[in-house]
Amino acid sequence: MAAPLPDARADTAVLSLADVGFAPARTLLARYALELVEVATGSPIPGSYWGEPEAGIIGHTVYARADTPVHSLLHEACHLIVAPAEKRAAIHTDASDSQAEEDATCYLQIVLADALPGVGSQRLMRDMDAWGYTFRLGSTRAWFDRDADDAREWLAARRLLPTAFRVDTERSVSGA
Repeated sequence: MAAPLPDARADTAVLSLADVGFAPARTLLARYALELVEVATGSPIPGSYWGEPEAGIIGHTVYARADTPVHSLLHEACHLIVAPAEKRAAIHTDASDSQAEEDATCYLQIVLADALPGVGSQRLMRDMDAWGYTFRLGSTRAWFDRDADDAREWLAARRLLPTAFRVDTERSVSGA
């Protein structure tokens, strides 16, 4: 999986935090001992790897603005979730140590999208495609359904999947 290219941002119709609100995202991130800090419109986003409007991460904190895409917020938050506890506090901007960790991050962001009202995994995968994520099979959905066994197993081995995914690791996202 390759991360989105900076020029892939132009005029894509993806959900932003303005569309779904900060409160549900804060609640979700709090389940993983993460804090979501709202950054003022037009202000730089601390810890943003790709630059505005992409979310940023520093330690246990995810930074985002109202125009931050939901997929970006989830992706950066999932980088912190998959990081070992002893490493998480030292993370600043760039969190990934390996392709396996990057794949696990992508998989988990899709799963956690179902916890955000008005988002869901199906919409998130469409937004990931629209924003420029690239996968070997050509789409996020194809990767998730047919090529992500290693990411799911990586997450399951670390008990990072929500319960429904731990019990049935062959489960596809709702609507499959």
